[in-house]
Amino acid sequence: MDKHAETIWRRAKESIRCSLSSATYEIWFDKTNSAGMEEKTFLLAAPNAFTKDTIETRYLPLIENSLEEVIGEQTDVRVVISPRVRGETEPAEPATVSRPVIGGIPSGSTPPLNADYTFERFVIGSSNRFAHAAALAVAEAPAAAYNPLFIYGGVGLGKTHLLQAIGHYVATNNPEMTVKYLTIEMFTNDFINSLRDKQRIEGFKRRYRENDILLIDDIQFLENKEQTQEEFFHTFNTLYEAGKQIAISSDRPPREIATLEERLRSRFESGLITDIQPPDLETRLAILGMKIAADGIVIEDREVLTFIANGFPANIRELEGALIRVVALASLTGSDITLPLTKEALKNLLPMNLDSRITTDQIQNEVCRTAGISMADLKGVKRSHNIVFPRQVAMYLCRELTDSSLSSIGDKFGGRDHTTVIHAITKISNLIKEERDVYNQVQQITSRLKNSGRRRG
Repeated sequence: MDKHAETIWRRAKESIRCSLSSATYEIWFDKTNSAGMEEKTFLLAAPNAFTKDTIETRYLPLIENSLEEVIGEQTDVRVVISPRVRGETEPAEPATVSRPVIGGIPSGSTPPLNADYTFERFVIGSSNRFAHAAALAVAEAPAAAYNPLFIYGGVGLGKTHLLQAIGHYVATNNPEMTVKYLTIEMFTNDFINSLRDKQRIEGFKRRYRENDILLIDDIQFLENKEQTQEEFFHTFNTLYEAGKQIAISSDRPPREIATLEERLRSRFESGLITDIQPPDLETRLAILGMKIAADGIVIEDREVLTFIANGFPANIRELEGALIRVVALASLTGSDITLPLTKEALKNLLPMNLDSRITTDQIQNEVCRTAGISMADLKGVKRSHNIVFPRQVAMYLCRELTDSSLSSIGDKFGGRDHTTVIHAITKISNLIKEERDVYNQVQQITSRLKNSGRRRG
């Protein structure tokens, strides 16, 4: 065995672990090992064929990025099945088998649910009270209360939280039930990959039609996907007619999803449709209070939370992102979290008027200018550090400063997979807390983007 390759993979796995939930990491990466190197190809040993296929279809970009960070150059990856790490039995496909709860996360869902997205961690306010009540009713009595449940609202308001809370509740209180959570992008990709032969398409149908609860996020991305709409229609009908629960989220109501087939729109509107609005000040303060309590953050000056809550009224993701910036600056400078420090940390992040919002294109142009690289390199396949790092910063800023989804950000960066975007966001989020130079770079780019927006506004 190549000890050098083992060391490389051990360090790469540490990076991968930071980009995934603990359950996802344990399921797909815990039992992987290095199988050596063949010229510039890294051989990754998986314990069985199912793990190998899953890694190849979902996680190769994340693995390649992590290896590049360790090695310092682009490395191809080939996944092999190794008897040395083979388990006694291959795992059953997670979508079709009821499994126990592991660490509060129902491992029968794909991907594993976020441990923080439970009903207990959801802050209820006037803007989301009805949606919360509807989701809880569905969780308590699947297929008996509201079926389907359709939750819509803007980015970062808690739709995904409520969908996954349903999954957590059912897995805890009805462990015999199978729960499947995924985005419509994952459904689409799985469907496309399954069209190659009859055996695969039959397996695809079983993965989605043999569940007790199907939780689908971001259904608006069914737009302009006629073949996927057709397949989802049949999946919906099969589950509904079998008395299974379906819960869906979207950024808009069914009638506003362009090119959605009328029969699908009719199905979505046949159950309960509820919306989530931006949180009021009281709810925003409660969200921040729960966040600092859960993370053990000490803030003695309550004016700090009021300042943050007043500055970010429209989006919970922006609200929590602002708190992260403040905590990062306090950590880097060894300071207490005070109101002056908070104002300093957020001076370049406070939202602008609607006419001067930042776009993905503006972020990409500014990062390219700052890093001295071309747009082609930023969106291309080169993996040298002087290109990968600016690319990760740009992805992080797109997530923080725009309303773009993970998949749409990936599309803007050369059609990259959403796992690559997640890895970039996690990487930069960690670095701004640990390295002052990175924090300063991100702040400076943000400042220039904001100032440019104000001049346009």
